[in-house]
Amino acid sequence: MMLAVKILLIIIFTPLAGGLLTGVDRKISARLQGRQGPPVLQPFYDVLKLLQKETIEVNPSHRFYVYVSLMFIILTALIMLTGGDILLTIFVLTLGSIFFLLGGYASQSPYSVLGAERELLQMMAYEPMMFMTAAGLYYVSNTFFIRDIVNRKMPAIIYLPAIFVGFVFILTFKLRKSPFDLSLGHHAHQELVQGISTEYSGRSLAFIEITHWYETIIALGFVYIFFAADSIGTHILAVIVCLIVYLFEIILDNSTVRVKWQKALSLAWLVSGVLGTANLVVLSFFNF
Repeated sequence: MMLAVKILLIIIFTPLAGGLLTGVDRKISARLQGRQGPPVLQPFYDVLKLLQKETIEVNPSHRFYVYVSLMFIILTALIMLTGGDILLTIFVLTLGSIFFLLGGYASQSPYSVLGAERELLQMMAYEPMMFMTAAGLYYVSNTFFIRDIVNRKMPAIIYLPAIFVGFVFILTFKLRKSPFDLSLGHHAHQELVQGISTEYSGRSLAFIEITHWYETIIALGFVYIFFAADSIGTHILAVIVCLIVYLFEIILDNSTVRVKWQKALSLAWLVSGVLGTANLVVLSFFNF
């Protein structure tokens, strides 16, 4: 019974937190650009309005892929926030991204197909660092279960500083922030054509936005894992670091412009290879 209640709370409050962070993002972005900006709750108003609009679909599979993607992202949030296997978390998260990618190809629109190809490039850029993060966390804790990792005596950041820096670097891809928002820009300062989501409308577009809210919390959840340990203080610190990292991503988003995909891909692999490998090599000299 308690597990069912916990699952229900995760399904409800995770997108609420993600939507609130999106509203804060839009507000801070507006202030950085010298504008008043929308209300913090504007993302919720937008989604509610989209849910009331008619959905125009190119073909039946076009909308189907969005729904399946959302289901996998919700499952990812459940696995992570209940302290499940971090490898399974990454695997299910990747499945959600793959189905979203297939939705872009299904529309057969040149803008959506180009956005889908860029989404694939983004996945190629950040996935290696995701698995290096999982490998590093396992190395210092001898477990893949998140509940055990965040209940160790010492937070993982002490042993994985380089991997953490590398993860924050690829977090820009996952949050779709400049300079690495290759497939889908969430702000009008980048482009008017919305890449992979160009052909979506109504409820489908609302579900894409809700999926992004889930992904935001999941991405920050990985940051939380680095700093949480068996004391209340470290958990509070972990939440504060998550907010600082998100603020950093907002500032970066508004102070840089999109780079070419070749540079984004090479930079991601370089950072992942150098920082991830170096940190793992140093860890190999210690006994945990």
